[in-house]
Amino acid sequence: MGGVGTLIPVEEIARFPPPGMSIPAAFAFSPDDRLLTYLYGPDQSPVRQLYALDVETGQSRVIQATVEPESEDLSIEEQLLRQRQRQLGQGIVRYGWAERDDLIQIPAGSGVYIKRGVDIKRGVDAPARLLIPAGGGPIQDPKLSPDGSRIAYVQDAEVYVASVGDGGDGAEPRQLTYGARGTGKTNGLAEYIAQEEMHRMSGFWWSREGSHIAFAEVDETHIPVYRIVHQGRDDTGATAQEDHRYPFSGQPNARVRLGVVPVTGGEPVWMDLGGDEDIYLARVDWMPGGALAVQIQNREQTRLDLIRFDVSTGKGETLLTETSDVWINLHDMFRPLDDGAFVWASEKSGYRHLYLHDADGAELRQLTSGEWMVDSLEGVDQRNRTVFFTATKDGPTERHLYRVSIDGGGDGGAIVRLTPEAGVHAVTLDHRFHRFVDVFSDTRTPPTATLRSLDDGVVIHTIHAPDDPRLDALDLAPPQLVSIESRDGETLHGALHRPPPDFGDGPYPTVIYVYGGPHAQVVANTWGLTCAMRVQYLRSLGYAVFELDNRGSARRGVAFEGAIKRNMGDLEVRDQVDGVRWLVEQGIADPSRVGVYGWSYGGYMTLMCLARAPEVFKMGVAGAPVTHWDGYDTHYTERYMGTPENNPDGYENGSPMAHIANLEGALLIVHGLIDENVHFRHTARLVNSLIKARKPYELLMFPDERHMPRSQADRVYMEERITEFFERNL
Repeated sequence: MGGVGTLIPVEEIARFPPPGMSIPAAFAFSPDDRLLTYLYGPDQSPVRQLYALDVETGQSRVIQATVEPESEDLSIEEQLLRQRQRQLGQGIVRYGWAERDDLIQIPAGSGVYIKRGVDIKRGVDAPARLLIPAGGGPIQDPKLSPDGSRIAYVQDAEVYVASVGDGGDGAEPRQLTYGARGTGKTNGLAEYIAQEEMHRMSGFWWSREGSHIAFAEVDETHIPVYRIVHQGRDDTGATAQEDHRYPFSGQPNARVRLGVVPVTGGEPVWMDLGGDEDIYLARVDWMPGGALAVQIQNREQTRLDLIRFDVSTGKGETLLTETSDVWINLHDMFRPLDDGAFVWASEKSGYRHLYLHDADGAELRQLTSGEWMVDSLEGVDQRNRTVFFTATKDGPTERHLYRVSIDGGGDGGAIVRLTPEAGVHAVTLDHRFHRFVDVFSDTRTPPTATLRSLDDGVVIHTIHAPDDPRLDALDLAPPQLVSIESRDGETLHGALHRPPPDFGDGPYPTVIYVYGGPHAQVVANTWGLTCAMRVQYLRSLGYAVFELDNRGSARRGVAFEGAIKRNMGDLEVRDQVDGVRWLVEQGIADPSRVGVYGWSYGGYMTLMCLARAPEVFKMGVAGAPVTHWDGYDTHYTERYMGTPENNPDGYENGSPMAHIANLEGALLIVHGLIDENVHFRHTARLVNSLIKARKPYELLMFPDERHMPRSQADRVYMEERITEFFERNL
């Protein structure tokens, strides 16, 4: 096809960050709220540096450009952590303040570095000091104690603690945990399931006064090894393979214990988590007074217990229990208050809302209500009895910051919106509840970061305004946000990217970009829809591109999300077909030229669309697709599908292989050979099925890539092949 597609080089599709998305990240206020720190890559660079902004003057500067040269040879631990965090940035990718001390820690491959906030405030450019060298192996998850006097970390499967004053003078860190090293167990680390599916990235927790550490002991030795071989490596030594204890759906999970140990050393006290070992340690929080609050989820994920533990005895009492006929979505909205009460989020009404409970767990009052949901509890100002939260109150394609009184809220006009601009707002509040960072965008506005008043939302300082020269050069067109009605009357939200006017009024060859899975939303009033460069490239070639959030996707409430329970790949496809039907009715889509593409769950959806609706979808590109749910992990899969044993029909019908005989369209499969999330085994099983059914396919493999392709050369090549496949088949 011709047109203006030559104006966008294919390299722009693969470039990171996308146009307008070189923005500050990882905002954090210093303990005294005088400084605001963040990571940023100047001049659209993916290599991030550490900045500090004086909140009074609004002046910002680089306080640490780097602590060591950027390396392509990351440790396996760092590679996997960046995969879990979907981290494509380079340079300084993480840092952390002490809770009550003027101290920053910066982890790196060579060890852990520290900087003093007092030097930053004085304008002193003192270099970061190497505190803990990584001579004994990679240092994982370093965290300063709340008072900044110590740092704890995991090395070689055990938890260590060191005095901050000891750095560089030869003092030895103290080992706090024992019994894991060399056994296949770990102490203080979050296992794969916790990181990837429960979004619990850590496996140890400092007490509020810094005298104790709670830690998870993880035993995966009973889980069979799943080996991934680096087939593209020149060498064949030990580093050319990885062994993972991957818990496949219906198979054994890790066994987890929770212990508490003094930072001075000694025997741990083990919390009594009950007689059922087949549970999930979902969340751990220290409470005022030294008790430990632990959230435990059952294997079926239909029950969640919030338990308060006496750490001196390990005995616990249940504060509340959540149950669901669908599933329990985990969250980070437990906030203990100084008087013993706590704020909690629940979906028991059908939408996630905030509640206040007393010290014994009894519900005192509901703080928010309505047919919308709270996204995040951003802060609780106990002195002024105010709760701050982000939510969908103004529509499921929006996200705004609101406040409500802790002494009574609801929909009676008591909820105040603090972010005036329509669109999506991501916020970070200061400790004293005077100011907040607001990163705002909509489909027409690249992200802008401002410092605003928490009283009324008025802008105090602009931290970052769009400055990417590609914005003018590429002339990106925003999509049209639309709402359609499914065949059974459900409202679905979509985003329509029309080709340039040169291509006329349609109908056009049309590409459906799909994710379609739970716990995610694609269609929102945000710049991320506009700067999707593969979409922009395709539309510049004359294609219409459409995105639709089918049922099962996030931020619409329990009924909308839970409609796919035990039957993945059915209703989602029907909703996508209804989206195509709407496009045809509007004269936008040429019904004989409709393609589909997606990655991960979107790759799975691509296959299901081709196999279950071949009369609609003529071709597809499936990236890293799940092809049978018995090959995916426990926590994700069983939440939605149950186990292969108790839902065999759902697993069978939910696999593209069950419908492969119906597949007629052209198919390109893209997969990394060392994907440790959706194993290449999924694609291999699919290929076997295609061969048996004598169905043609094309396969694009990347021997050195995981679930997210990271290499720039690989990404450029992938985009060239995908684009060529669309042009050849649609």
